[in-house]
Parts: sequence; C-alpha cells; structure tokens
Amino acid sequence: RGAEPVPNGHLVMVTSSLPGEGKTFSCLNLAFSIAREKDLEVVLIDADIAKQHVSRIFGVNGAPGLLNALSDDLLDVESLILPTDVKGLSILPAGQCAERDIATELIASTRMDEIATLIGRRSAHRIALFDSPPLLLTNEARVLASLMGQILLVVRAGVTPQQAVLEAIGYVEEEKPLGLVLNQSKAHAPGSYYGYGAYGYGGYGSYGDDTPS
Repeated sequence: RGAEPVPNGHLVMVTSSLPGEGKTFSCLNLAFSIAREKDLEVVLIDADIAKQHVSRIFGVNGAPGLLNALSDDLLDVESLILPTDVKGLSILPAGQCAERDIATELIASTRMDEIATLIGRRSAHRIALFDSPPLLLTNEARVLASLMGQILLVVRAGVTPQQAVLEAIGYVEEEKPLGLVLNQSKAHAPGSYYGYGAYGYGGYGSYGDDTPS
C-alpha cells in the first residue's frame, strides 16, 4: 500500500524474552485483527511445541500439525491447516512427535524453512503468524526468527527485565524489522508512569539488571 514490501514480510513471528509475558494472548489478538481485514487471510501456526497454548485454546491439541509435517517430507502441510469459526482465520496445530528431543531438533531443521516458504507462498493475501517459544529459552526460537520476515517481541510492562529485552533483541538480525508490544501497561497517556509495585517477578535472577521494562 505504497510502502516498499518487506522481504518475507508475510511471515511474522510473535515471541517474547521469557515465559509469562503474554505472547500467545498478543498473537491471538493480532490474528483476529488481521482476519477482519477485507483483503487478508491469516494462518496461525502453533510453533511453541513445549506449551501448545494455541492448539489447546482452539481445541485441536493432539491433532496432526506442524510436527507431523516436519517429520514427514511427503506430507502436504496445507492438508493439516484447519479452518476456524472466524472468517479469514485458520490454524496449523503444533502436532505430535514421539520424542520431545527430536521435536526440538525438527523445529530447527531445514524442513522448517521449507514449510514456512510453502505456507507463505500459498496466497498473496495470506499472513502467517507463528506463535514461538521465548527467545531466551530455546534455540529453536532463534532459528525460527532467522526464517521470518518480521518479528514481534512482547514485553510485559513493569515485569520483564530490561536486560532480558536487550538480550532477546540481540538474537534478531539487525536488518530484520522488529516491533515491540508493551503488554499490561497501566500508563494512561504519553509521559505518564505505571506503578511497578503492582507487579512481581521471580525465577529469572540470572540477569544482572533486573530493572523492569
């Protein structure tokens, strides 16, 4: 629409630095919002194989999906994409794999690159949203980021340490478009401040600078 297209800009990864920052919630809301656009359709891909929140929310956990397509080069990934009750929105479940260790390797394989390309080229009007694991916890999230055209990093206001955000950003290629979403912010106007006391953060004390974002 007038702007120069971003290479592979139709492949969008929604992630976070750490767990519990609201990335799946943000990914779902973004999917619903894009699906309402007249000329666009959305495929929501559950690529967080350890949690599979998207698959559970839509009641398709256990259904064949991404992991099955990664395991079988002959399996057509399009046959695994399921329609939803929301017009313009479909979902690719996380799928099944016999061994957890193999599952993580599959996400980081060259087959993942092939599947992302196949999903993206199906239609010029299709946006593929990948709900990804947190960048600081899994190697497969970083590999997935390298395959995407755009990255959306969800940050929980008053909770996520600034150092964690900076470290996560460091895993994204500099030339790649990166957007940040401040989730659960209590700021009401530009320049106002939210109260840090309403939030608590624990379990990630390895970060030297625990200043909330």
